[in-house]
Amino acid sequence: MKENSMQEIAVIGFGEAGRAFATGWGRETCARATCYDLKLDTPETAAPIQEAATALGLHPAANRAEALTHAKAVFCLVTADQAVTAARECAPHLPNGALWLDCNSCAPESKRAAAEVIAEAGGLYVDVAVMSPVHPKLHRTPLLLSGPGATEAISWLDRLDMEARWIGEQVGSASSIKMIRSVMIKGLEALTAECLLAARKAGVDAEVLGSLMASNPEMSWDSRAAYNLERMMEHGIRRAAEMREVVRTLDGLGLPSNLTAAVSEWHDRIGGMGLKGRDGDLDTRAREILERL
Repeated sequence: MKENSMQEIAVIGFGEAGRAFATGWGRETCARATCYDLKLDTPETAAPIQEAATALGLHPAANRAEALTHAKAVFCLVTADQAVTAARECAPHLPNGALWLDCNSCAPESKRAAAEVIAEAGGLYVDVAVMSPVHPKLHRTPLLLSGPGATEAISWLDRLDMEARWIGEQVGSASSIKMIRSVMIKGLEALTAECLLAARKAGVDAEVLGSLMASNPEMSWDSRAAYNLERMMEHGIRRAAEMREVVRTLDGLGLPSNLTAAVSEWHDRIGGMGLKGRDGDLDTRAREILERL
């Protein structure tokens, strides 16, 4: 990257993913980056965002215009339900030719709507699918890219030492992979909750786990189940929003989406409990969730 460049990287939405990418980039790159988050607009929530950005070397912008003034590559990392809104609100401030890397877990229809907004503003849209949790890999988390700006974005991401793979020129190709994969990944998490919470309440959880292990000895069911519950406890609200986008994806394909809609409800329910699942084993997490149900 050019040594004399000014804050040419912008991060819109500075939550877990934005902070993970910035941590991986390091302070030298972050010195050329700025970030904006809606929480910066409220005094009560601004301080943690400002502190996190400053600690990593990013400049926390006062507004969207300031964040995007010198932007050549913009990472949009908001929640799935805000992706199109973020594109619309940022488009008037987007420099001509800037890359808009839409890293949100959205249906292809949502990505295409955002792409139209960015194209009208003179930007280059990139459909980005983040294919695994951002921890522990940080900026090396695998990404899939498609859309009109994907080829140019690959070059940018290489310079940022990120792991990206080109899928195609069509907006929606990358997001389709992510959405359809989530049917299985988030679906297994919801099935874990429904199965093992019921088993625990019935007093047969040890027997059910033992049966599962006997049927599929290649999987460590207790550790996987503990991990699945932790994902729902910590990130259920965000994952529920993603699964509603998966419903849109399936509906767009003309396929039933009843199971995926129910998966979204489970993630919403557990995520909305406000529990922190980082500490504790399967037994502890199951007990805490049952106490709230």
